[in-house]
Amino acid sequence: MSNKNPSRRKFISRTTLAAFSALIGSKIVFGENIPEGINLLGLPETGDGEFVPGKSKELIVLGSQPWNAETPPHLLDPEITPADLLFVRNNGLVPEKFDLENWTLTIDGESVNKEKTFSLKELYTNFKHYSYNITIECAGNGRAEFNPSASGQQWALGAVGCCKWTGIRLKDVLNAVGIKDDAVYIGYYGADLHLSKDPTKVVISRGVPIKKAMEDETLLAWGMNDTSIPIMNGYPLRLVCGGWPASVSGKWLTRISVRNKVHDGEKMGEQSYRMPKYPVQPGAIIPDEDFEIIGSMPVKSLITFPKTGALITKGNSLIVKGHAWAGDLSISAVHVSIDFGVTWKTCELVDAVNRFAWQRWTAKIDLPEKGYYEVWAKATDSNGKSQPMVIPGWNPKGYLNNACHRIAVKQL
Repeated sequence: MSNKNPSRRKFISRTTLAAFSALIGSKIVFGENIPEGINLLGLPETGDGEFVPGKSKELIVLGSQPWNAETPPHLLDPEITPADLLFVRNNGLVPEKFDLENWTLTIDGESVNKEKTFSLKELYTNFKHYSYNITIECAGNGRAEFNPSASGQQWALGAVGCCKWTGIRLKDVLNAVGIKDDAVYIGYYGADLHLSKDPTKVVISRGVPIKKAMEDETLLAWGMNDTSIPIMNGYPLRLVCGGWPASVSGKWLTRISVRNKVHDGEKMGEQSYRMPKYPVQPGAIIPDEDFEIIGSMPVKSLITFPKTGALITKGNSLIVKGHAWAGDLSISAVHVSIDFGVTWKTCELVDAVNRFAWQRWTAKIDLPEKGYYEVWAKATDSNGKSQPMVIPGWNPKGYLNNACHRIAVKQL
């Protein structure tokens, strides 16, 4: 273990430490190391009684108009996220009809040689199939931790998952149609309905640069985990574009436009899925022109075992494990700490099965005495960037919170 202390580190008062120890009925081991401004973990969140159709009842529902629900971290332990546990992030209403015989995908735009429409059968029959494990994460995952509060769904940590996606490469379809040299971006359109049910209103139409669209792993997918994609996650056809915000992976796909400029669809402009170009003061009002589109997601990790609140019998080692991912990059290391970030232990790290799949990490920890502990996880990407121990720079929409994940455990 290393012994590097953050400079100018401030710690919580002894009075506060004693009060929390009394509240939980246990000594807080390494409590003297808790930085000022760090709130100790409370009880895990629970759902409110609403259940997303076709999904596990253990998902935490954030809203039903439209449906949005996240997965408790301990349920994300499998290498491949089960379909009923993958988070749901919708901006509008799920399509009301699924006529597969007449469902089509149109490729159009200024930068295609000629507009072309495919049936689902033509897509399935005429192109080679591929499967990849791909991590998708909402850009607002972790938004609930920002202070002051940021606008939008108050996601905790469960708007992420890694599923096995099956379909065809978008680049194969675009090459078959023919794209011009001036192609800059692609933009998608889906069959989801606006909350007003006005068919003329587009719910969301985002996209990615043409280089990203032409990557091998960017799929037009119809399968998840060797079966059909769940309705809530985009059945019967969706775009899957790993490493970038999940909002670029359009669901219920009906059209892709190849543009000769940055796509200007719904939720591409103003402050949607954009970050300030410079650090801003919490709560500040920032002009739209000072924002830039989010691309590759930041390095991040999740503790999936044990569940926060676990009780450990003295004399037994604590096995901790989880996943880590880093947008377009890979993970070079993961470390865990039990003393509030004063020292860190290197974890065992497994290579990704393919690009954009998250990576499994594990660690064996011996807790020195009885009491309350927090386990913190910190991942480092292949460019040497690590997760911050505290919430990163505030932004109005609460995007890209990649602070260290923490769980509470108690040794008896």
